[in-house]
Amino acid sequence: MIRNLESPEELNEIKSSTENLLIYFYNDNCAPCLSLRPKVEDLVREKFPLMEMVYVDGKKFPQLAGEYHAFGFPVLIIFFDGKEYLRYSKYVSLMELEESIGRIYQLYHQ
Repeated sequence: MIRNLESPEELNEIKSSTENLLIYFYNDNCAPCLSLRPKVEDLVREKFPLMEMVYVDGKKFPQLAGEYHAFGFPVLIIFFDGKEYLRYSKYVSLMELEESIGRIYQLYHQ
C-alpha cells in the first residue's frame, strides 16, 4: 500500500504494524523529489508488493523530518521489522535501491 501521511501519529502506527516499510521524505519544491517519486512508487509496486510506502512532506511535518534526520530531500528510509536497514538521500540510483532492498526483502520473504 502506498499512501500520504496525514498526521505524525499515523507514522508511528504504520511503523509498528508494518513488517516492510519505505518512508519517502520529500518537498514539492524539490525537482529530484518530484522526478524520483513515481519511479520509486513503480519499483515498490512491481518488485516489492509486500512493502508499504509512506510519503512524508518535510515542509508539512518538519518535526518528523528532524526526528528522522531527513534534512535534505528526498530521503528514503527502509525499515524491516521496525528497524532501519537502509537510507538514501538526495540523488538516488534506482538500480542500487532495487538491489539493496531486494537482498533484505528476499531474506524476509523466501
